[in-house]
This record gives sequence, C-alpha cells and structure tokens, in this order.
Amino acid sequence: MTAYTALALQVRTRSINGAADPRAEIRAAIERIGAQVGGSKAWLGPGLRLVVLPEYVLTGFPMRESFAEWREQAALDPDGPEYRALAGIAVAHDVFLCVNAYERDEHFPELYFQASVILSPAGKTVLRYRRLHSMFTPTPYDVWGDYVEIYGMDGVLPVARTEIGNLAVLASEEILMPELARALALRGAEVFCHPTSEASSPALTPKAIARRARAVENLAYVVSANTGGLSGIAIPGDSTNGGSELIDHEGRALAQAGAGESLVAAAELDLTVLRRARRRPGMANLPSRVKTALWAEEYARHDGEPPGGLAGGARDRAWFRTRQAETIERLYG
Repeated sequence: MTAYTALALQVRTRSINGAADPRAEIRAAIERIGAQVGGSKAWLGPGLRLVVLPEYVLTGFPMRESFAEWREQAALDPDGPEYRALAGIAVAHDVFLCVNAYERDEHFPELYFQASVILSPAGKTVLRYRRLHSMFTPTPYDVWGDYVEIYGMDGVLPVARTEIGNLAVLASEEILMPELARALALRGAEVFCHPTSEASSPALTPKAIARRARAVENLAYVVSANTGGLSGIAIPGDSTNGGSELIDHEGRALAQAGAGESLVAAAELDLTVLRRARRRPGMANLPSRVKTALWAEEYARHDGEPPGGLAGGARDRAWFRTRQAETIERLYG
C-alpha cells in the first residue's frame, strides 16, 4: 500500500492525578478512544490505516507523585490488559494505532518509562519506543548500559517496516531534537508519528516549526496528534488544545485541526511520492548529503549529559534539575 489516510486523532485527556481509582479512569479512557477511532473510521472511510493518539492520553502526566506512586497508579505492563484492549481497537477498525503511555519494565522494577507503542491491524505490537529525552521521566539513557545489553540498539531506535511504510516515533518535545529524527531516518523511517501534548497557539510555536524542519531535513511525513484539552488538574485545560497536523516532506501542512476533540487532522500520505523524492539527486535531498563521520567525531569531543544517571535506582524530582544544571555548567561554564 503506497497511499492511505493517516489521522492525528485529537482527543481530550483526563488526568488521573488524585483519582480514587486510577485504573478505572484508564479503562474509561480506552473505551472513549475506541469509540472515537470507530467514529473516525466511519467518517473518513476504509482508506484510514494509521491513527496517532496524543501524548499520555490515558493518564495525563505526573506532578508531585514519586516514581513508586506514579508507577503504581499510571504505568502499564507491556503485556497487560490495557494494551490488549488497545490492540482490540486496532483489530476492530483495521488500523495501525500509535499510543503513548507510561509503562513498567521488569528489568528496572523501581522505574517506569514513557513508551510509544504501535499496534497493527492484526493486534500485534510492531514497535515499542521508550522516550529518550525527558525532563523528569526516566529514560533508557538513564540506565544505558543495562538497557542496551537487554534490548540492543534496535530496541532503542526502532523503526517498524509495515505495509503502510516505515514507521517511527518522536515523542512530544523530542521533535525539537534533530539528532533523533535523523538517526531514525537513517534507519529507514518514512513516517514520524508524533504524540504530543503541547501549548497551542495561532502563531507558529517552537514545536510547530520543528515539525516542518524535521520533515524537510529527513524527507519524511510527520503525523502530530496534540491533546484536545486537559482536565483534572489546575493547569487551564485549553492550554494544550488543538493544532494537530500532518506535514509532508516539503514542510507543507496537509491538514490541521482547530480546538477540541477532532478528526480534522487527516490526510493522504503518498509513499510513492516520498520515495521518489528520496531517490532523486539534488540539493533538496538532504539525507544523502549528511556528513555522518564528521558529526560523530565532533559530538564525541563534547561533554553533555552523561548516561546511566539512574543506574543506582530511583531519584527524586530535584535530581533531574541538578543534573541539567551540571550539564549546562560543563557546556557553557
């Protein structure tokens, strides 16, 4: 299949912070998503094959909760009932479903990760990506040696080769990290799924600018699903509301949603056009012009954020700020 409809499904997130029964709230969120995916398929037609959901759409994000508390309240088991229910949605509506959630890992029992999972129309997990850049959430880089030994680099930087193209994920603010997108593109990624929950504005925001840059730099599509509002916490709910969009490999917006829950951010992705652009010599073929050896050598000279910071176990929130301050001092002090 070289042309199909992709949807950045803009749905409201209900935070579970302080909920009496967080697991019941998660189940209710999955039921709402199932209904909206079904409605979207009926509205957009059988050509709909890829649905991307917003960031942490089942739970919202941790605030004052400790690692242990949030892991208990919000984190899913990779083979747990929540993922089985989400896989059922993908099967029922014949779509690839990209969901972002917090999840546990038996190898790191004190921690949790923010994961993006792509489920196939057969109900299989075809991609599991754990976010590598996060201000306050543990990442694979924080337990780097053990993580790579267990999962390998293919588990750190996964690309799913499917009948609707080569899919990869950039989670939320990771759209601002050009190295990650480039690494995934070099591994073959053609479509970047971008679950996000971000400040929306009529003007171009940093993330909106970055979506266009990542698409042009890598000759790739970006399917970016933002939250359709956030409830249950003190942050004004419409601060993260609207702006879901699909960007093509020339940086053009194919579709954009306004505020509220919406299926408006849907458009056709044409892989034949994309692949033809990737194989055409010229100035615009930026991936073919990257000096990988040059940048590998230069990056190795700089002392940025060190790996393995959580190898000894969980830390409190203040540790993340301290680590960043120390990195800033090394880079600029």
